[in-house]
Amino acid sequence: MADRLEGGLNLRSAAQSTLNIEQPEQLLEYLEKSGHITHSERIDIRVLSGGVSNRTVLVGRKNKQDWVLKQALAKLRTPVDWFSSPERIHREAEGMRWLIDLAPPGSVPALVFEDRRHHLLAMEAVPQPHRNWKRLLLKGELRDDHIQQFGYLLAAIHRNAYQIQDEIQVAFADRSFFDSLRLEPYYQFTAERISEAKIFLSELIRECQATRISLVHGDYSPKNILIWEGRLVLLDHEVIHFGDPAFDVGFSMTHLLSKANHVAQAHGEFEQAALLYWETYADGMKDVAWLKGLELRAVRHTIGCLLARVDGRSPLEYLSPQEQRRQRSAALSLMQNPPDSMPELVHLLTSGLAA
Repeated sequence: MADRLEGGLNLRSAAQSTLNIEQPEQLLEYLEKSGHITHSERIDIRVLSGGVSNRTVLVGRKNKQDWVLKQALAKLRTPVDWFSSPERIHREAEGMRWLIDLAPPGSVPALVFEDRRHHLLAMEAVPQPHRNWKRLLLKGELRDDHIQQFGYLLAAIHRNAYQIQDEIQVAFADRSFFDSLRLEPYYQFTAERISEAKIFLSELIRECQATRISLVHGDYSPKNILIWEGRLVLLDHEVIHFGDPAFDVGFSMTHLLSKANHVAQAHGEFEQAALLYWETYADGMKDVAWLKGLELRAVRHTIGCLLARVDGRSPLEYLSPQEQRRQRSAALSLMQNPPDSMPELVHLLTSGLAA
């Protein structure tokens, strides 16, 4: 068996009762027995790094479409204990089925198969060469067309899902994975650690739980964006649900503003990128009557996420202690009197981070 696995992997047999797709021999045997590949097919298996909630493996196939397999973990790979049911991988699979039609063409990889017994899915791999957008941003590599695509893509998902909200609400009514992977580790955990933020974050949790308008991706972040042939491709949909789209805006805006804090030489460029992102998203949502209410809530979600990415269960790994202190101070200050618009928040926040 081992000689059919390419790529210089050091293999050893490991009999286990539970499939671990990061073990090449186990994965090869599984793919054969489940009929996803033939016994004679040669494949290349490479474990992909970077995620905390899944095992992720690239399966290279000779003269065929490559696959990426994801298997959900019950205990996430974080310094602080963090648990979530691996059933969430099936929510991601359902999200992929819907997003293929809701998002612009080519924005979401196609689902290949789903396995409920082993809590995994396979999707078509994004072709090479591609680049991860987070890595580019951390180098200060900003392009207006990427920022605009980021805004239009999210607007398309929110707007198109709202137009069929009755169907979306039924398909994505369960919010348990969003609660366990976002509201608890980001807002509730932070509220318990930072007393000055407790009232603000507790109110934000209640408001978020009570607001149900459209489809919410829940993990709309540059780390989940690959850039292939100039086009943004969105990954990781395991906390997708019917809820408040303002969370997506605040969550994603936080990543641009946190990088304004971290990449000192491009501070001004990230401020302009954040403004362009909001402008593009708002333009894509201009005919939606509830946009202004969404903006007010998105401002508060941005402030909440800025603090949570410092003091929550999943702090941004690239922020230095000094940058963490600066971001914490700016977020706590803004919680006292949140601005009424996203552009005002961006100006106030970036001014505070530059101080």
